[in-house]
Amino acid sequence: MQTLGMDVKGKRAAQGEATRSALLGAARELFGDQGYAATSTEEIVQRAGVTKGALYHHFPDKESLFKAVFEQVQREVSDQAVAEFLQPDSWEALVAGCRLWIDAHLDPRVRQIVLTDARGVLGWDAARAIETRFSAVALRGALRKGMHAGVIERRPLRPLALMLTGALGEACLYVAESPDPDSARAEVGALVVDLLEGIRVRDPGAAPAQ
Repeated sequence: MQTLGMDVKGKRAAQGEATRSALLGAARELFGDQGYAATSTEEIVQRAGVTKGALYHHFPDKESLFKAVFEQVQREVSDQAVAEFLQPDSWEALVAGCRLWIDAHLDPRVRQIVLTDARGVLGWDAARAIETRFSAVALRGALRKGMHAGVIERRPLRPLALMLTGALGEACLYVAESPDPDSARAEVGALVVDLLEGIRVRDPGAAPAQ
């Protein structure tokens, strides 16, 4: 009987997780395509193939669902950047991860959710706290790795990571708002490298610039 009870609980947990995943997937598509304001809970549950009761079982309201979607997107972008940050060459890893962060926001759905809606829906403080939890923490790890490798100057990690995160955020906005995203991406890509060069350790044996 105990085994049977555990099996039932396991099935319910799996069903609950599947329902939650379906809601997140549907909401992410709709929020990304239409924007938060234009998306109704009726559309979300219809696309997810669940009832409204199931929606409110997992999320108290539409804003809570959006927050979960926003966190999911931030986590995915962060995970992709971290994969780059872990490359053996600490300098190349830092540059590649920062460029990837910008490229991830070229996705129209990511751009709509992260750059257009997040602060308006969740408020500046809540959105920034989520961004910091994923982006600044990932970047701090990459900077620490570079400092330990001797390719990045030793500076206070937390403020440096937050400042660079802010710069990357503005770079993403610049590209998103540009009528020519490809040219804007090339511009900010070069500028990101220039900014990072400012904290790069110079070869002590190199001749001074003339």
